[in-house]
Amino acid sequence: MNIVDIRSTILAVFVEVARDQRVRLVPLTDDLPLIESGLDSLCIATIVTRLEETLGCNPFDTDEQIDFPVTVGDFIRLYADAILPRAS
Repeated sequence: MNIVDIRSTILAVFVEVARDQRVRLVPLTDDLPLIESGLDSLCIATIVTRLEETLGCNPFDTDEQIDFPVTVGDFIRLYADAILPRAS
């Protein structure tokens, strides 16, 4: 798996959850704040759960302190950083 695969998977799950929750999603860009995406905290929790099932990773389930991602790009990087070192 590479960053492009991770990114496309995450964005697809964002769209899927927004559709399921009947939420209007704005165009997703790396610099878009998550809070402005149209997704609420329930949607984000659902995304994290689905990504754990799909990617086999939950970067929030750690004893280490992490900063909650602020933007869509931050969210993608958090997953990429958690997944890519394992794949090496």
